[in-house]
Amino acid sequence: MALFDIDSIVHELHDARRHWRQAHRREGEMRGIEFPSRDAMAALIGQLKGVLFPMRLGPPDLRQESEDYHVAHALDSALHSLLRQACLELTYNAALHRLTGVDAAAEALEATRTFGAALPGIRSLLDSDVLASYQGDPAARSVDEVLLCYPGVLAMIHYRLAHCLYQLKLPMLARIVGELAHAATGIDIHPGAQIGAGFFIDHGTGVVIGETAVIGQRVRLYQAVTLGAKRFPTDADGNPQKGLPRHPVLEDEVVIYAGATLLGRITVGKGAVIGGNVWLTHDVAPGARISQAASREEVVSAQGRAA
Repeated sequence: MALFDIDSIVHELHDARRHWRQAHRREGEMRGIEFPSRDAMAALIGQLKGVLFPMRLGPPDLRQESEDYHVAHALDSALHSLLRQACLELTYNAALHRLTGVDAAAEALEATRTFGAALPGIRSLLDSDVLASYQGDPAARSVDEVLLCYPGVLAMIHYRLAHCLYQLKLPMLARIVGELAHAATGIDIHPGAQIGAGFFIDHGTGVVIGETAVIGQRVRLYQAVTLGAKRFPTDADGNPQKGLPRHPVLEDEVVIYAGATLLGRITVGKGAVIGGNVWLTHDVAPGARISQAASREEVVSAQGRAA
C-alpha cells in the first residue's frame, strides 16, 4: 500500500495550474520552460564576480600570471550564458504582450555585447564603493576584508550588474540578480534605482531602496534604512500606476543612520544628516541635521500652529 496519495495530489496540482492559466489567458502559450533561470543567473553572476575581482572572488587556486586567461575564459562563458537568458526573457516578453516582429535573438545579442562592454566601468564604480566602505568603517582592516566580507559590498556588486541589465531593458534578469543579493544579505535594492559612486551601506540588514530612488555620490546608509514610496497613484481601474517617480532623492554626501524611514519623492540636500529612527516625508535642506527629537518638535510645533 502506497504511503502517499501521489495521483490525487498530482491531479489537484494539474487543476490548480489549469485554473491559473485559464484565468490569465495563458493556456497553451507555454510549450516548455521559456522563462529565465534563477539558477543559471546565479551561476553566471558568480562567474562575473571572478571576472571583476579575479584575485579576490575568482577560483581559490588562481595565480596572478594566469589572471587574464581566467578572466577571458570566465567572461566568455558568462556572456554566452547571459545571451541565452536574455533571449529567453525577450521571447517571453514578446509572447506575454503579444508583440510581433520581435527579433529576440538579435536584441539579446546586442544587449549582451553592451553589457560586456560596460563591465570595466562597473569595476571602477565598485572600486569606489569598496574604498568608501573601507574609509567609512573604523573596524575595517583592509579593502580585501571589505570586499570579501561586507554584505553591503556584495549587495552593491549585484546592484551594479543588475542596474546595467535594467537599463538594457532586461528587467526580469535584473530582478533575479537583485533578489539573489537580497536573499543573501537582507539588503533590498531595486535595480532601477540610480546610485552614484562611493556608496557605503554599513551593516546593511533591512535596508530597502525603491525603484525610482536617486542617490548621489559618497552617500552612506546604515542598517534598516528605508527609501520608500509614500503613496501609489492609481489608474482608472484602481491599480497602482507603474514607473512614476515616488522614492526619495539623496544628494551627494548624505548620511542616514539606522532605522530611518524616508518616504515619497522628497529631496535630501547635499551633506544632510538624518538621525536614527527618523520618519521623514518632507524635503531637507543641504547641510541640515535631522534627529528624532527634532522631528517630534516639528510635529508638535506644526500642530500648535494649525490649532
